[in-house]
Amino acid sequence: MTLARALMNVLIIDNGKPCNRQTPYSHNFLTQDGMPPAEINHLAKEQVEKYNTVSFFQGLAVSGRRISDDFFEIQESNGDLFRARQLIFATGVKDIMLDIPGFAECWGISVLHCPYCHGYEVRNQPTGILGNGAIAFEMAILISNWTNDLIIFTNGISLFTEEQERKLSEHHIKIEERKIEKLEHSYGQLQHILLEDGVPIPIKAIYHRPSFEQHCHIPESLGCELTEDGYLKTDPFQVTTVAGIYACGDNTSRMRTVSNAVAMGTTAGISASKKIIMQ
Repeated sequence: MTLARALMNVLIIDNGKPCNRQTPYSHNFLTQDGMPPAEINHLAKEQVEKYNTVSFFQGLAVSGRRISDDFFEIQESNGDLFRARQLIFATGVKDIMLDIPGFAECWGISVLHCPYCHGYEVRNQPTGILGNGAIAFEMAILISNWTNDLIIFTNGISLFTEEQERKLSEHHIKIEERKIEKLEHSYGQLQHILLEDGVPIPIKAIYHRPSFEQHCHIPESLGCELTEDGYLKTDPFQVTTVAGIYACGDNTSRMRTVSNAVAMGTTAGISASKKIIMQ
């Protein structure tokens, strides 16, 4: 939208498979709180399509190359080629699902990554954290703001230090070391965590910070650098380490919210259009 309002010709290549497509509702986004992500996306596309300099192409970009000082070329999976003076990657990341039955089916519904996005809806409910060590410790203290009924599932031997265990105990946070057999659920809504010895533990939501990889590797093939955490490196104006290439949203930041992605997209649009105008 920002590019269109700057009178830029824009092509959006989208395969229609956003990472939040399984999430029933989006939260913490002013004016859109509680809306299904698909409805937000539909409304966004409807509004952007009103600008006649914007075109949509349903497909998957698979490769890219710089063909001159002024142009890049992007190839789509069917072989179509597109040329552009600048590229903006809003391609997100791919979460790596744990090999636990029921985990993938519950992801984004009752297996959650962010309390600020979904914690209010499961406040004061029996809640779990799937993790171990420093990351799980930090998450547990944070999540204790939303519920007092909290268990950390380490899925094996605990790696917490004595000091961490003491602080967890002070917050009445239990540690469960038995391995998880599966997540018992109904259409993605957790019912129980079934442990390896057959013991079911009633849980309504469980938080987990999964490993991830870039959903699209074209920026890397074009020379864009990644941070130590695996995100595309950008400056405050969403400019990557390669001139003419911008990135915004989940592929650049662990602040994975729709509102944050929209804000970064606006910044990227301003930066890219200004660069063209001022040339």
